Amino acid sequence: MRTITLVTTGGTLEKVYDETTGTLVNRHSNVAHILQGLRLEDTRINIHELMNKDSLDMTDVERALIVETVRLQSEAPTIDGVIVLHGTDTLSNTGECLVEGIKDPKCPIVLTGAMRPYELKQSDALQNLTESIFAVSVLDPGVYVVVHGRALKFPGVTKDRTKGTFVKL
Repeated sequence: MRTITLVTTGGTLEKVYDETTGTLVNRHSNVAHILQGLRLEDTRINIHELMNKDSLDMTDVERALIVETVRLQSEAPTIDGVIVLHGTDTLSNTGECLVEGIKDPKCPIVLTGAMRPYELKQSDALQNLTESIFAVSVLDPGVYVVVHGRALKFPGVTKDRTKGTFVKL
């Protein structure tokens, strides 16, 4: 049995449509609902709801909280990997903070998100989440972004807004 900690921070993947304002908002984590639809053999996922924020609104203090939470989770002897659900706009910033703050990770640490919310048609949320769950079982310890069929290792990963994905510099 492999055990993965999934840290939720909000971002587009977890946004929901607010009918009263006509906007997409981070209100609560919807990842438990998403995971219910997946068949995950020999896999236990512990959900750690840390915050529900658009990554553009994250502060340095909140980024430090993410690093400390991931560090503690990744050092647990029973954890095989950590996934951080994160908004794509500043995901690279948090990835660089994780590399700087966790010098020798004991397991793979994967950041992922979505360009379109899970609730919308043609969302990449489910693909990116399932790829991340698989990736923690095959990647070496380190910090990665997993999106759109690729795993890119930090440092030096950035969001390419023209391509709508992440690239390695």
